[in-house]
Amino acid sequence: MKLYEKTLESKSIFEGKVIHVKHDTVELENGDTAMREIVEHPGGVCIAALNENEELLFVRQFRYPYKEIVLELPAGKLEKGQTPLENGKRELLEETGAVGREYMTLGKLYPSPGYCGEIIHLYFCKIDHYENQQLDEDEFVNVETIPLKKAVEMVLNNEIPDAKTQVAVLKTAAIVNQTRNLL
Repeated sequence: MKLYEKTLESKSIFEGKVIHVKHDTVELENGDTAMREIVEHPGGVCIAALNENEELLFVRQFRYPYKEIVLELPAGKLEKGQTPLENGKRELLEETGAVGREYMTLGKLYPSPGYCGEIIHLYFCKIDHYENQQLDEDEFVNVETIPLKKAVEMVLNNEIPDAKTQVAVLKTAAIVNQTRNLL
């Protein structure tokens, strides 16, 4: 099987501040056609920032689509003209006031590949120092630290439903444990 779909027609449905929604007609590998609804998103970044006590920085914020407060690692959407890492450093500073060092990529995450083209870039860093938070005008967050071991338990106990946070916490724990074993 070729596992390929050819776009025959693409129709813009909605152009928003952050997302763009399209309705596409595609040709399948067997020659049949199908419809695809696509949400285009500029992408995002998520930072697992670890302090000297092996605690991760988290933010709690109200997330409108779920109508609830969500516990997450610092994250945000990508801004044009900056690399994902530059965006991550900016988001970490804006949301928490932390400045990191020794950044390491944790890869990328496709949150919902069936309909959304968003790619979230994941990073790990150690916290170097703190400056002042620089929240956006419409951004309200509570910053807290959680020991890495407890954060892993929270992920495994379904206490952190956010996918990017789950993946970044577990990858960070694996890296920290692997580093300990090498010493």
